Amino acid sequence: MLAHVLGVFLDVVLPVFAIVGLGYAVGPRLGLDGRTLARAAYYVFVPAFAFHVISTSRVELAAVVRMTGYIVTAHLAFAACGFALARVLRRSREVTAVYVMVAVFGNVGNFGLALIRFRLGDEALAPATIYFIAIMTAAFVVCVAAAGWAKGGGMTALASVLKTPALWAVPPALAVSAGGLTPPLWLARTTALLADAMIPTMLFALGMQLAGARNLKPSADAWISSAFRLLAAPALAAAMAAPFGLGPVEQAAGILQAGMPAAVLVSIIAMEYEVEPTLATTTVFLSTLLSLPTLTFLLSVV
Repeated sequence: MLAHVLGVFLDVVLPVFAIVGLGYAVGPRLGLDGRTLARAAYYVFVPAFAFHVISTSRVELAAVVRMTGYIVTAHLAFAACGFALARVLRRSREVTAVYVMVAVFGNVGNFGLALIRFRLGDEALAPATIYFIAIMTAAFVVCVAAAGWAKGGGMTALASVLKTPALWAVPPALAVSAGGLTPPLWLARTTALLADAMIPTMLFALGMQLAGARNLKPSADAWISSAFRLLAAPALAAAMAAPFGLGPVEQAAGILQAGMPAAVLVSIIAMEYEVEPTLATTTVFLSTLLSLPTLTFLLSVV
């Protein structure tokens, strides 16, 4: 068992953290702009990746519906649990909102896709990508709603979720996949090249963004919400999987996506709405560090 865990750490987890560490160490020294790199990934590489992976896979529409239903239901449960936990602890509305955002929004792009590909193989990329897009959409809606609730405002910004680039890449990709169509060679090669650049770019950008949080001191709330995201969320996802009739790879990919550390977008949303941005940023940084052992264990048992 120990040899298996060590093998998972060296072969699956370490390469991912190595690229994050490279961005953390090298990015600031070279004066690179992490935000620009992250935006390039978000608007260019991610939609190309989504289109390439889904369009070249033969995923049945019924399977997409099952996976989407499963992962959205699970993440809404995470949000409800995060809210309940914060209220039991008698936290303020702003801190409660951060608990909800951390609970629902994992780093399913930077970490999730890379780790799942290394652990489960290329066949898991299609379900992992579907989960990624579904989680991004649902989590963004929940996070903005939580921030609006904390500030006593409305949820007009929820319309911005429809502008998510990866979301727009899904319908044509599903049409190509379901119809057994073949995209023009120039399009297939362009999206394939951009898709290959997505994971390392996002990991490197994550390291650069985390470098800005290195001097923050974790509070009790940062530790508690990180523990929920890394330990309770994947356990809850595993418990909820059975009724959805998922295949072994689909189920494993969903559980792994549920166990990722908090996404950097949690910090960005918190800053945008001025909802405990220091706590949010600290929790993103702390959960990423703590995920080194938790993800090693999760990847070993799933």
